[in-house]
Amino acid sequence: MLSYLYLLIVSFLIQSIGCFFNPAHRSVLPSITIEEERTKANSLNDTLTRSVTVLSPVLSVWLLHSYGAVHFFTFDALTYAISALCIAQVHLKESKPVVNKSIKAVFGAIIEFASWTKAHSTVRQLFLFTFITVFFNTWVWEVGLLLALSEMSSQSEELYSILQGVFGGVVILTNIVLPYFIKKMTLRLYLVGAFIWGTGITYYGLLYDIKHFFIGCAIVGVGLPVAGLARVYLLQSLVPEDKMGRAFSSNAVLLYFSNTISLGLYGLLVLFIPIQHLMIGSGFLIVIVSVVSLLFKTVNSAKFTRRFPINFLK
Repeated sequence: MLSYLYLLIVSFLIQSIGCFFNPAHRSVLPSITIEEERTKANSLNDTLTRSVTVLSPVLSVWLLHSYGAVHFFTFDALTYAISALCIAQVHLKESKPVVNKSIKAVFGAIIEFASWTKAHSTVRQLFLFTFITVFFNTWVWEVGLLLALSEMSSQSEELYSILQGVFGGVVILTNIVLPYFIKKMTLRLYLVGAFIWGTGITYYGLLYDIKHFFIGCAIVGVGLPVAGLARVYLLQSLVPEDKMGRAFSSNAVLLYFSNTISLGLYGLLVLFIPIQHLMIGSGFLIVIVSVVSLLFKTVNSAKFTRRFPINFLK
């Protein structure tokens, strides 16, 4: 049964089911942890996820060379079964909601959550900042770096893999250390993480050399998990339980929509603009958005709003 059409169908089904799994996965954590443990729980979860992404290429190569593609899929299916058994052991006390399953009710639930988000400025700003940072990061990280390496070296794929490994290692270290210093995440911390993230992109764009790519990726590896953990913590803390699934689903939609636009638009821009300039511009814009937003939040918290009556974050 192993054919190209079969792989396309299975991939589509796995990604579709993931659209149900991922929001539920994030929504469950507040139900099984107390607020003081939430930062540690999210950090541990992200650390394990990142560790798997670092180790899985090595394990995958070993499985493919030792047992072939068919049994590679067999092993993959087995890991899903083990995961399902482990999740079945998680016992939740949750009231069963009365759900209207009509199409009209589905769109009504989406509109209701959109109205709720509009009235809650922190969640609204969080979604906006997430869209912006992901838009400016996606192409630069997933495509731009590899293209730049291919211009500099004949071993671009190997170098890119090593870069990903260094990045993953720094992310794991940041995830482990962060909960010991910060117990409660805020939107300001998210913006600080985005600033560090943008600084890393700007750094390797300006210096544009293989060794500086490694340093820049390490800087991004510090900023990205700070912003990511802050985003998850804020959604888990600010959104009511009955809306949390929709919050994480909306967040996922924004991420994928931003990814799609970024890959499409930058794919056109790279025909006319050098890769280095795209890297510098993307990192610089993330930094500018973060700094300006932090300044306005500082002004508001210092009670100077009478002198600055316009809320630029609306």
